[in-house]
This record gives sequence, C-alpha cells and structure tokens, in this order.
Amino acid sequence: MKQNIIKIAVIFVLGITIISCKTEEKKDEKKHKTLVEVLEVQAQTFHHYFDVRANIEAVEFAIISPETPGQIKKIYVKEGQKVNKGDILLKQNSAVIDGQIQNVKSQLGLAEITYNKQKELWLEKHVGSEIQYLQAKTQYESLQEQLKTLQAQRDMSEIKAPFSGIVDKINLKEGELANPGMQVIELVNLSNLKFLGDVSETYLPVINKGDTVNISFTTYPDLKLREPIYRTSNIINPANRTFEIEIRSKNIDNKLKPNMIATIRINDYTKDSALIVPSIIIKKDFEKQFIFLAEKNDTTTIARKIFVETGRSYKDKTIITKGIKIGDKVIVKGYNIVSNGSEISISN
Repeated sequence: MKQNIIKIAVIFVLGITIISCKTEEKKDEKKHKTLVEVLEVQAQTFHHYFDVRANIEAVEFAIISPETPGQIKKIYVKEGQKVNKGDILLKQNSAVIDGQIQNVKSQLGLAEITYNKQKELWLEKHVGSEIQYLQAKTQYESLQEQLKTLQAQRDMSEIKAPFSGIVDKINLKEGELANPGMQVIELVNLSNLKFLGDVSETYLPVINKGDTVNISFTTYPDLKLREPIYRTSNIINPANRTFEIEIRSKNIDNKLKPNMIATIRINDYTKDSALIVPSIIIKKDFEKQFIFLAEKNDTTTIARKIFVETGRSYKDKTIITKGIKIGDKVIVKGYNIVSNGSEISISN
C-alpha cells in the first residue's frame, strides 16, 4: 500500500514537471517573437486639402466724405452708434446756399406771374409779340432749373448713411472745415463679411466658383464655417503668381471683425475606394519604398517585406497605389524592429 502511494506521488510530481517544462518552452518560444499591432486594409475615401491665409473685410464699408466744401455745423451721431440707411450723419453750414435759394424763389415768383400773363395775352388774345412770350417762358424755366440746382447743392450739405451699419470712427469735429475727399466718418456693416485669400496659380484648374470650403479662426478655435466660393479672380498677380478668391458669409453674433485673419481649407483632390496606410510606416531602402505585412506561414505568423508604390499624402495618411490589397494586415506598431521573415506575435 505504501509503495503504491509513493509511485502515485512520483508520477504526479513528474507530470507537473513535464507540464511546467512545456509551459516554459512555450514562454521561451513566445519571447523570441516580436509583438506587433496590425491594421487591416480597407477601401476608404481619401481627401487632400491645402490651406490659404485670408483677410476678413466687411462687404459694406465706407469712408464717407462731403461732396462740397463747408464748415461742419452739426454732427448727429457718435462713434459706435447704429444707424439706418438714409439717416443724417452730419450737416455742413449752408447759409450761403439758403440765401441764394430764397433769392431765386423771389425771382421765380415774379417770373411765373410774367410768364402766365404773356401766355394769356399772346395765345388767347393775340396781344403783344411772340418774342415777349418766349422770353418770359425762358426766364421762368431758367429760374426753375436754377432753383433745382441750388436745392441739390443744399442737400449735399447733409451727409446721409449710404447703408445701415455702425459709425466706427469720426475724424472731424463740429466747427471744422470738411472738403471733398477728406475722411470724415467711417461706417461699417458687420452683418456680412468677405474672406479674401491669394491662391497659387497651380491650383487654378481645381478651384471653381461654388466649391465649398472650410473656414477656421485662430481667435475663435471653436468657430467653424463652411461656405461656397463666391468669386475667383480672372487675373494672375505677376508679383507672386497667385489669384484671389472671395468667400462671403453671415457674421454670427458679430464676433468677427474686419482685418482679422482666417484660414481657408480647400479640398483639391478626392479619391474613392483608396487603400490608405499611416505615412510613418512607409520605409525606403536602396530599391524603393516598402512596408511590412503580417502573414501566416504554416503554424506561425511572420513579417513580410512588401514593396509598394504611393500616391498622395495628407497629414499622417498616404495612398498605396500598388503592392497591397483589401484585407492585408499592415504592421503599424513594431514595424521598426521587425525584418523580412521574422516571427511575430499580433497584439489583441
């Protein structure tokens, strides 16, 4: 009985030892394999973009000047004030023209009476001469035109808002002299903006009016716009070989201001069903570019060096045009420490 117990104990110990040895062998075997991560190749849509720096301008912006010289009699607005189209911004002294208007009106009254009298005498009673009638008619009509001209000049002394907006700056004060061409008031409407950017002429074939672009801002990182191209310039700038593009957009909450900088991201290339891999895994030897695939070989998995041809790249992604197919497992981690034919272990 004792001998049987001893035999069973010995067999049990030997069994544990054998199992332990086999486990250690498997561990040693696994230790020799390189641990990698793989990406299964799938057909995807590839987009390529390029960025253009753009300047923001208001669609409606005006530096307002008077049409006639004159002293500023009254300024009706303040800086930062909202105004509507047609509101009077300032008035120049028009005393001289007002006096001339009164004088012409007095003459016009007499001329009208004279004209009507000559008209009655000549056309109805045939008294007097035709020349007297024509002279009275000419004098009356001449004074009418003179009055219209003076009234138009007086209207010019009132500077009105050409559009609704905000008075951004007033450069002169009441009592100062304002002449044509002087920058008296700056008026801006922030509701509608335009983004102007210069694009290299090499992109001329791929950029068209109506193409949708993405717009971002350093000042407001969370604000993103997606708008169509409003206009493309028909002239190439000979100084830098660029052409101008213009995008227009509503100004959300008036956050954006003229002369701010924006980034326009333009899609110049798109490919459907492209085979895309991380750019970093593509290596190059004396022959050409290559990557490593994970392939099963009998009972083990090995790294296989595959020569490839590449297409366009954007950020960290590159199109593979030749060398791989859908379903291939590309090694994306551990690719730097494997060689052709080396055994690998794929991390789950």
